[in-house]
Amino acid sequence: MEQFLIEALQQYGYIILFIWSVMEGELGLIMAGTMVHTGHMDMGLAIFIAGLGGFTGDQIYFYIGRYNKKFIHKYLHKHRRKFAIAHLLLKKYGWPIIFIQRYLYGFRTIIPMSIGLTRYSAKKFAFINFLSAQLWAAITIVLAYIFGEQILMVLEYAKEHWYFAIPMAGALLFGITYGFKRMEDNILKKREERRGANRVDKT
Repeated sequence: MEQFLIEALQQYGYIILFIWSVMEGELGLIMAGTMVHTGHMDMGLAIFIAGLGGFTGDQIYFYIGRYNKKFIHKYLHKHRRKFAIAHLLLKKYGWPIIFIQRYLYGFRTIIPMSIGLTRYSAKKFAFINFLSAQLWAAITIVLAYIFGEQILMVLEYAKEHWYFAIPMAGALLFGITYGFKRMEDNILKKREERRGANRVDKT
């Protein structure tokens, strides 16, 4: 199975990287950077394809927000909290949030859809989104390339000591999720504090 996966990555690596970048993100880019390190991928081509995948994914979410209001209403009902936070982030940071959102766990689909719901220029979004996606791909892949040897060592250790690696990965994921949850709570808390202050001023 392992040999099959390695051969598949070597033969269809760029196709897998594109699809992975459309759907998810950093894990696929780290894989690509590691394969650049081992000589199985070209750095420039990997960055361009990964960036193109990230750009394509966000464009899809943007146009879902702009033209598929029925889907958005259903999605909004399930993710009302995140849409509220996305709206606050858009109001506070403006267009730079298109760059920032790629590094915000849980918001990669929400923010492009939220922008699509506004009257924000589709051409401007596409231009900034493309630059953002290429920069995101370049930073992640280059870092994975630089630390390729260490990443391979960690993967080898995880394979041999899976009983230790799985709880560690779970703890890391929990820590990331908890950290972003605290960030979301702080954003919403500040909004409520501002609303309270505005009510006091009006009275």
